[in-house]
Amino acid sequence: MTQPAIRAVVFDIGNVLVIWDPYPAFEQALGSRAAVDAFFDRIEFHERNLRADAGARFADLADELEDEADRALLASYPSRFGLTVAETIEGTWALMDRLRAAGLEIHAITNWSAENWDTGIAAQPRLGAAFGTAVVSGEVGMAKPDPAIFRLFCARTGLEPTECLFIDDKEENVAAARAIGMDGVRFTTPEALEPELEARGLI
Repeated sequence: MTQPAIRAVVFDIGNVLVIWDPYPAFEQALGSRAAVDAFFDRIEFHERNLRADAGARFADLADELEDEADRALLASYPSRFGLTVAETIEGTWALMDRLRAAGLEIHAITNWSAENWDTGIAAQPRLGAAFGTAVVSGEVGMAKPDPAIFRLFCARTGLEPTECLFIDDKEENVAAARAIGMDGVRFTTPEALEPELEARGLI
């Protein structure tokens, strides 16, 4: 049986198209990167952030904390979220433009909290118009690497998994995409991604 041709390239966003760096959201309040690291460790920030990616609200996550100052700081994170996505990875945007020009559909599946999505678009307006379909984990209540989010994407787009190339900076997410039948590439740099796209005849 002939393998279906790739029709769509599906991008992760954070650390693929824009750099996500949470430190600037807290450095002014805490005074140093070391103090932010201590805060992150103390409140298990990255674990709580993953829960936000899956649909939890930061105010509710903050309410779980005992320390009043920590609670207030985490609850205020959405108001400063734009500071965390201030920098783009322009080489990936250039490759995306080439893929679109070659006739590929461009979509996204991103782990991103629902309450921070609009703030992210405000900080990086190109995100608002870049994708035919963008599945935002916090809006759908499931997050990568859950296979369900990939299946939801296919249901929304009408694409077969075998028609999609998925690009993500986390190997576990790429593995999950492959497990449902997508092709997958782990992103490291635009320079490393380009030959992967060329090898598939996409650019």
